[in-house]
Amino acid sequence: MTLHVVPLGGPAPAGLRLRDGAVAVPALASQVRPALVLGERETRELLAAARDQDVARDGRFSPGPAGIQLWDGPFTGPHGTPGEAQQLGSVDWNYDAPAKHYATIYRVMVTQAGIDAGHTTASILATVLALTGMTVDSNRITAAVPPARDPFRRLAAAAAVGS
Repeated sequence: MTLHVVPLGGPAPAGLRLRDGAVAVPALASQVRPALVLGERETRELLAAARDQDVARDGRFSPGPAGIQLWDGPFTGPHGTPGEAQQLGSVDWNYDAPAKHYATIYRVMVTQAGIDAGHTTASILATVLALTGMTVDSNRITAAVPPARDPFRRLAAAAAVGS
């Protein structure tokens, strides 16, 4: 195995070519401040709705542990590759933060294809949240209160192991 170091923004070493579409290049990105916290129920419902409309099932969404990508159509390429589909943008989050099964949305990204299609960071976020009927200004997406963490749980578990 050979490791090739590719400087960001610079030319690739001779003989090395990145697969087209392997990395979405953001043309526009917004940091969500304050970060948007989805509770466990909202996160699970959003992921399930995105899976129901997955790009592999003739949908436009590609859900994963880091967020949900929005595409202009289903994947039509061989072996589950995008084919002619173009990524329009993504809603990026930290999953299991601040608590298990919660999602903290911290960024929304739009690709050049998304800008060309008339999308903004707000429209990408609104499209993804609309999967479960949430809106950007909905009361349901105001900062959810995660379950309180027990600061003594770790100490109690350590003491139980030691006894």
